[in-house]
Amino acid sequence: MKSPLLSLPGAVPAEGVDEGVAAHYGDLFREQRALADGTGFVDLSHRGVVTVTGEDRLSWLHLLLTQHVSELPAGEATEALILSAHGHIEHALYLVDDGTTVWAHVEPGTQEALIAYLESMKFFYRVEVADRTADTAVVHLPAGSIGEVPDGVVVRETAYGRDLFLPRADLESFADRSGPAAGLLAYEALRVEHHRPRLGFETDHRTIPHELGWIGTAVHLQKGCYRGQETVARVQNLGKPPRRLVFLHLDGSEVHLPAPGTGLFLAEEGSEGRRIGFVTTSVRHHELGPIALALVKRNIPLDAVLLAGETAAAQEPVVHP
Repeated sequence: MKSPLLSLPGAVPAEGVDEGVAAHYGDLFREQRALADGTGFVDLSHRGVVTVTGEDRLSWLHLLLTQHVSELPAGEATEALILSAHGHIEHALYLVDDGTTVWAHVEPGTQEALIAYLESMKFFYRVEVADRTADTAVVHLPAGSIGEVPDGVVVRETAYGRDLFLPRADLESFADRSGPAAGLLAYEALRVEHHRPRLGFETDHRTIPHELGWIGTAVHLQKGCYRGQETVARVQNLGKPPRRLVFLHLDGSEVHLPAPGTGLFLAEEGSEGRRIGFVTTSVRHHELGPIALALVKRNIPLDAVLLAGETAAAQEPVVHP
C-alpha cells in the first residue's frame, strides 16, 4: 500500500518488504538525529494492522501467543510471537489492548497468513479477527516526543517511543502538523543500535526465540501451553540455542555496507575460512558509523574479531553463549 507521504519533498521510496513508504527524505543523518532527540515521526503505514474484538479476546490470544496476555491491562504495550510446532518463529505481533479491542501491527504482508491462522483457531471462542490495514496506518513518534496525539487514536507506548494506530485518511494532515518526517532508514538505524530483532530480517525458517533475545520481552516463561512451547522449555532448561545474535561495529573505511546474508568468518581464518554466521541488518548510524546485527554460531568466542565478507567487524554480544 503506497503512502501519500511519498509526495513529501525529498522522499526516496524504500525497497523490498518496506516498499510503500519513504526510505529517507534526503538527509539520513539529520533524520536520525531528529529521532534520537525525540522530534519528528516515522511513517510505518506499510505495516499490517490486525484487530481482535470480543469478550474472550485476551484469554483466547493467551492460548496462542508466547506472551502472557490474559490479564493485559488496557493501554499497556507488549509484544508476542507465534511459533511453529517445532518452536520456530512464524509471526511477531506488537500489541496493545484499548479496553475493547486488541490492536496489533505486524510485518508488511504477513497479516493475511496471521489472520488465516487465527481464524483457524477460533473454535467456540467469542472473538472476531479483522484486517484493518486498509483503513489504519501505523505512525511512530520517537521516545521523548511531545508530538500531539489526535483524540481517539489508539497508542502503543514503549521505551522506544509511541506507535499510533491512525486512521489512514488522516495520515497527510497528521504529517502537516507533526513534522519533520524521518524515513525508515533512520528508524532502522536506531533499531539496530538498540539491538532489537525484526521478523524476516534477524529470522529465517529455523530461528527460535532464544537466539534473538526475545525471551522475556516477547516470550513469557511462566505461562500456559502454546504451540512450540516444548522447544522453548527444552532450550531454557536443558540446553543452549545453536546461534546467537550479535551487534557488529564495522570497519568505517569501507564504502559499501555488507548486505544482509553476507557470510561471517573469523578474521584469523580469512574470508576463505569456515562460515560461522551471517549479517542480518546493516546500517549507517549518525554517531556509531557503520553497524550491523548478525547471527553467529553459539560457540564463537566473544572476543573473536570477525569478517563480514571482506569487512572487519568487532562484535558485542546481544545473546550470551
